[in-house]
Amino acid sequence: MRLSARSLWANLARGPRRLWRRFRGSLLLRVVATTTVIGLVAVVVLGGFISNQIRDGLVQTRVDRILAETARDAAGAQQNVEASTAESPGDLQQLVYDLLDGLGTLGGNTRGLVLLRDPRNTSGVLLSTPVSSADLVQVISPEMRVAVETGTTQPWQFVELPDTADPGVVVGVPFTIRVAGDYELYFVYSLADEQATLSLIQRVLAVGAVALMGLLALLTFQVTRQTVRPVRQAARVASRLAEGILSERMTVRGQDEMATLARTFNEMAESLQRQITRMEELSRLQRRFVSDVSHELRTPLTTIRMASSVLHDSRGGFPPEVARSAELLDNQIDRFESLLSDLLEISRIDAGAAQLEFDDMSLADVVRDQVEAMQHPARTQGVELHLWVAKGDHVASMDRPRVARIVRNLLSNAIEHAQRRPVDVVVASNKRAVAVVVRDYGIGLTPQQAQRVFDRFWRADAARARTMGGTGLGLSIAREDALLHGGQLEAWGLPGKGASFRLQLPRTSRGLGQHPPLPLVIAELDYGTIAERIVLDQDRTEVAP
Repeated sequence: MRLSARSLWANLARGPRRLWRRFRGSLLLRVVATTTVIGLVAVVVLGGFISNQIRDGLVQTRVDRILAETARDAAGAQQNVEASTAESPGDLQQLVYDLLDGLGTLGGNTRGLVLLRDPRNTSGVLLSTPVSSADLVQVISPEMRVAVETGTTQPWQFVELPDTADPGVVVGVPFTIRVAGDYELYFVYSLADEQATLSLIQRVLAVGAVALMGLLALLTFQVTRQTVRPVRQAARVASRLAEGILSERMTVRGQDEMATLARTFNEMAESLQRQITRMEELSRLQRRFVSDVSHELRTPLTTIRMASSVLHDSRGGFPPEVARSAELLDNQIDRFESLLSDLLEISRIDAGAAQLEFDDMSLADVVRDQVEAMQHPARTQGVELHLWVAKGDHVASMDRPRVARIVRNLLSNAIEHAQRRPVDVVVASNKRAVAVVVRDYGIGLTPQQAQRVFDRFWRADAARARTMGGTGLGLSIAREDALLHGGQLEAWGLPGKGASFRLQLPRTSRGLGQHPPLPLVIAELDYGTIAERIVLDQDRTEVAP
């Protein structure tokens, strides 16, 4: 039950999020919605203002007419009373009935009458006070009676009629009857007709506002669509150009600003196509040149290698300076062969002709083999290699020779720059990736150098001689090999604090994920908390106690 309620809540919350993403992703929807909201606010404000003005005008006109009518009828009734010769209570009572009947007939159905005795009346003649309707007495407020008693000139106020709940107006006047004393005469008018007129006007305004909002939204949609359509077309064409379809162009219609935009965009696309085609041709020629030169150099290099081997083998009978030259020649030919191999590999990678043979294997085994193979060169440089392996199988699909070459290049680079300090190699993995970090504590790199360390033939210190015989292409090839695996190769360094390189390879088709198995920079004291130290020697490999 709890799970279904949670699912229901998640489904309900997904709708607004989806609508918000759609709103943010559509310029047309945002413009139409914004224009509609602004138009709605403007229509509501303007409609309310117009409605209030019409209401005030209708009510004020009606009140002025009521006051004039009340003053006329009250004066006429008072004159009739004063002209009457009635003296007895019965005659006076009949006179009051007749007067009220006459006033009611003059007012019609829209006016009621209420006659009340003035509280200050001390006359001994008591007359009954007739009313048009008994419910009308309750609309006479105490404030209204006080205003009439104090002689305020034609006091009036708005009221709500009790029987129909329609708005109304009450007007009070003092009324004196001979012998019977002072009374109060109230005229109650209904404003139902004005209310009906105002309701009709408001309905007309509401219908007009709805029609206006619909027309505004439609016009905004059409105008915005005419503007957005070329932008969308430009986005589609730009996307196709980014995919490599350089012949894609926008459709030019008319002579307006959008047509100018389309023509300018097409001119830009044509210029880009020419530039990219020219650069591709130059790149193709360059790759072919490098490949051809590398292949052509192999034949003379083979001859030179044979002659160099003969000289190197016979160096014992040469004078010391000639023997040394033979050794240098042999070493440089080895480096030349490595450079040719790296150039051929780079040309294959650039041409997209690199072939990988994937197999499931443990990255820890590959790293261990390379660390064991590099122990002798490391000892020659006075560097001690430390291997740390975290618990787990660390298995991933990889091309073993290429991954081994990446690790070998990283180890060679670390030994080259370790300055006789240890080099730590750490292997770990998680569900998404396997990783190896090679950390040295030697010369180090600046942040700017760490960004360029994978550039071809780039050296942090051009004046510093290589002691491991590198070609300047090792790290560049290593990064390309990592990318071919869908992985990542990163570098970090600080001057005097050493450098750290991290290789990550994916274990599944889902990629590396957001959480790497190892941090790029590991403090020297933290290795024991991450992995176990592996002791290596020439004959065996075992876990250190």
